[in-house]
Formats: sequence, C-alpha cells, structure tokens
Amino acid sequence: MNELKRKYARLALACGVNVQKGQTVMINADVQAADFAALLCEEAYRLGAGEVVMRYSDERVSRLHYLHQDEQMLCKVRPWQIDSRLDYLKEGACVLHVISETPGAYADCDAAKISAATLAWARASKEGQKYTMDNICAWSIVAVPNARWAAKVFADAGSEAVARLWQAVFDCVYVDADHDPVQVWAKRNAMFAKRVERLNAHRFATLHFTSTLGTDLRVGLPQGHRWEGGSEKTQDGRWFNANLPTEEVFTMPHRLKTEGIVYASKPLDHHGQLIEDFFLEFKEGKVCGYDARKGKAALRSLIEFDEGSSYLGEVALVPQDSAIARCGLLFYNTLFDENASCHLALGDSYPSCLEGGLTLREEERKKQGANQSMTHVDFMFGTADLCVKGIDEEGRETLIMEDGLFTEPFDCCS
Repeated sequence: MNELKRKYARLALACGVNVQKGQTVMINADVQAADFAALLCEEAYRLGAGEVVMRYSDERVSRLHYLHQDEQMLCKVRPWQIDSRLDYLKEGACVLHVISETPGAYADCDAAKISAATLAWARASKEGQKYTMDNICAWSIVAVPNARWAAKVFADAGSEAVARLWQAVFDCVYVDADHDPVQVWAKRNAMFAKRVERLNAHRFATLHFTSTLGTDLRVGLPQGHRWEGGSEKTQDGRWFNANLPTEEVFTMPHRLKTEGIVYASKPLDHHGQLIEDFFLEFKEGKVCGYDARKGKAALRSLIEFDEGSSYLGEVALVPQDSAIARCGLLFYNTLFDENASCHLALGDSYPSCLEGGLTLREEERKKQGANQSMTHVDFMFGTADLCVKGIDEEGRETLIMEDGLFTEPFDCCS
C-alpha cells in the first residue's frame, strides 16, 4: 500500500502538474490528507521542485464557520489571503489540489450562506482563477480517501472500508505494482488525442442526447468549438493532466443554444450537500425549470449562484465501459463519478475549448457563445442506454454513442 501511494504521488506531480526543475509547487490539501500531502512534498523535491508551498483546509472547521458565523463575516475576504496565492502564481508556480471530502459534510448548514460565501471568495479570487481556467499554469486535482468518505462508499466494509477505497482509487488512476503509471498515462493521453481529433473533424453544430431516464436534450455548439481530453497544454506549451482520473472528452456548449430536459443519473455532492434524483429543463440555453427529490435548496443555490450559473459551460462524453464505470461504485465524489458517466457543467466554460479562446477577451468569447460564471459544477446524466447524435450545419446526423458506448470511429480509446 505504501509503495502504491508513492507511485500515486509521483503520478500527480510528474503527470498531473508536470513539475519542472526549480519550480514552486502549491499544494492545497485537506488536513485529512496530511500524510499523503507530506509524501507529495517529498516526491516533489525528488523531482526537482525548488519550493513546495503547503496550504491546509479542514471541512470540520469550515462546517463550524458555516453554522456559527453570520453571512457578512463569511463573505469577508482579506487582501492578503488573495495576494499570498497570487504571488506564487505570478512567479510560475503549478497548483495541485488534494481533496478528501466527506459526502454531505455540510448537510446541516444553510445552503444560501454557503453559496454567498463561495461567491464572495470566487469574486475576490477571479485574477487567480484565471491562471487555471485559462491554462496559464499547470494544475491538477487528485483525491485521497478518508474514513467517513470510505464508510459512505463501502457501507458494509467496516474497518476495511478505507483500504478498499484506496484500492478503488488506485484502480481508477491505473496505479499498480507492476507498471509505471506515468508511462501508462502517456499512452492513455495519446489515445484521447485520437478521439479528440476525430470529433473535431466533424465540426458538429448540435449534440442530441436521449435516454429512457427521460433525457431529451439538444446542446448547441459554437462555431470554432474544440474538443479536448486527456492531457492539456499551458499557454507556454507544457502538458499536464488537470484531473486524475479522467475518462472524458469535452467541449464548450453555446451559451444560448441548449433546449430540452436532462435527468441526473447520479447524486451530486455540492458544497457538502447531497442533491439526488434531480432534473433540469432548458430554454434558449437557460435553466427554466428544475426539481430534486433531495437537496432542492442546494440545487437552487447552484442555479442561482450568479448570472452565468443557470447556463452550461461544459458538455462531456464518457463511455459506460470506462474503468470507473466498470467498477460499479458510486463514489459520491464528482472527480470520480463524472468519469463514469457523460456529464454537463453549469457555469464557466473553458476558453481552450474555443479556437483562439485563450487570446480573446471575455466579452469577445461571450459573443461567440462562451458562458461566463464564478462557478463550474459538473453533474452526471449518462446511462447504459444513452444515445448521442452529432448534427452538423446541414442537418446530417452522426451516431456518436449508442447504449452508452462510443461508435466507430470514436471508439478508438476502447
């Protein structure tokens, strides 16, 4: 187990953020992942990092803040809290997020207060957020098990739950005793590149999704949209993998061209509150109706977060035979669950998914159809019977996915 953890740490650094010799590595970690964070620090220096900056958070303390502070205090952001991070980013640091979240950790907190505090921090952090959303720096997200998360995923495993969740995480990121995961991911990135190339060649204008769950959704795509998947590149040409694991290819929806209804196929843990059995209805790109069996207040806070949070910022395709889908687990963690299912994201779009998008101003991107928001939240809607058709400007249809699986020629990563 310890050797696998070390391999996982090296993968996060060498493949996730592709740390360069002499570079500063910023690690944002939950205190529940402190042991793994220390291992990351050790491996980062072995790879030649010049400095490792460790920042810890604690969801238990955050919960107490949400319960006892008033909204004005929660929304207070001090300049030094922003500037301390910006200093490192401006000097060329890479950013690694190490999440270790408990599903439903903030279930007894006021969703509106959480949303207000998150928005305040997002607005204050806009300059820093640009470094990741615009791929100015290399960044990545990995996850580390904790006891409460493991007990949710493996409710009947008792004391073995954490070890079983660790093994599931290793399986999802292709870490084992017999292979170098960095080499494994180099091959996977090459396969993703083939799928991306074939999707980009079709220049679809619309994607049409249908399933027996009730989904019947048409997602318009802007002219000049680009599919991406696997590794990405910073603006100065260094590759990195933003998510480990990843099984998706994704692109930018046109802000005003989504029509129909979509039913979520998995729960969504949003700001520590579970949203279950929900649907969204769209008209002219905007959410015009929604409901949830559980967590409707949290869903409302997401949709009403800001002006752009009721529009789509991402559409992603994931086959039902991905490694994460095959394991059959519900992780209650979007980093994993989104890679077992086709998904959409409410909120901000990725400028790199638009030709020349990284060099355009926000107003120019918006004119071309890009959505803008201070949030970006994925939710899953893929099913074993999902059908996805791509429709070009002349109305010609191409079957992209059938029964949740890619068709020829898009199944090149299978």
